[in-house]
Amino acid sequence: MRFNQVTIKDIARELGISPSTVSRALKDHPDISSETKKAVHALAEKLNYQPNIVALSLRQKKTNTIGVIIPELVHFFFSTVISGIEDVAYQAGYSVILAHSNESYEREKTDIKALFNSRVDGMLISLSRETKNFDHIESIISKGVPVVFYDRMYNNPNTSKVIVDDYTGAKEAVDHLIDQGYTEIAHLEGASGLLISADRKRGYLDSLKEHKMEIKESLIQECPSGSQEDGKKATKKLLSLPNPPDAIFAHSDPIAMGAMMAIKEKGLKIPQDVGLVGFSNWSYGSLIEPSLTTVDQPGFEMGQEAARLLIRQIEVGDKDQGDPQPETKTLKTKLIIRESSIRKAAKKK
Repeated sequence: MRFNQVTIKDIARELGISPSTVSRALKDHPDISSETKKAVHALAEKLNYQPNIVALSLRQKKTNTIGVIIPELVHFFFSTVISGIEDVAYQAGYSVILAHSNESYEREKTDIKALFNSRVDGMLISLSRETKNFDHIESIISKGVPVVFYDRMYNNPNTSKVIVDDYTGAKEAVDHLIDQGYTEIAHLEGASGLLISADRKRGYLDSLKEHKMEIKESLIQECPSGSQEDGKKATKKLLSLPNPPDAIFAHSDPIAMGAMMAIKEKGLKIPQDVGLVGFSNWSYGSLIEPSLTTVDQPGFEMGQEAARLLIRQIEVGDKDQGDPQPETKTLKTKLIIRESSIRKAAKKK
């Protein structure tokens, strides 16, 4: 069934007046009598009349909507980011349009084009794992669309971004494993094209260097899709080495969950035989056995900060105050220590 939106012409036809009179009545124009205004508003409510947003945006050059590109809907972290974005946006009078790239470069391009054609006032973007070319984003930036990146971005000095301190979070995680007495620490890294993957890997490497521990390339395995299956497959490979790791730092909690499955299938115990730390603090991490040590990211706060930055950028542009200076906000992480990384001997300290 086709949806037929009620228009001003429909109201005018019902009341036997001109469309211009209806339009002025809806705007409370002083030249329109109170009786006509009352009749117009009553019928508009009865027919569920809604203004044509596209037409309004063409006249006002603003839609009071912001577009959000999210790479992964099932990711607990991103769901908290969305909540933070909506919290700030709705209070500021903006609606939010979500687009899900599903970690696909092609879908990301399509989504950004659709949001641009919908005349959103600005966009919040987190890149897909597949995105290596950024021409589609540079194109909308060159057209004057305000853009703020959150969590995943590329090196563009002219755009604002909100990120977490992935490097420090990763380094603290590996420092903790070393403090617990683990000596052969592996890393299950994320997709190679993402800056967050590089930062977490750098934290892992620098922790080993500071503790004068040997860096072994064989103990670093990429998990490009970031899935449990990736984590399980990579961990099986690690555990088959002549000198397997006694601890694993995973790029994310889903990868860590896959690693946990592989360790258990091998008949090994966590944390006695293999210690394990994830990243992201998914909700299930505290419920599994053993509970998962992880690095918490402030997703809700990230969403709030990203929305604030974007709305400020939009409104500065509305007032013709020139281009706002790009800002980078870096949020702190927190190591959540649970059972998967604490050796029994360490508990007695």
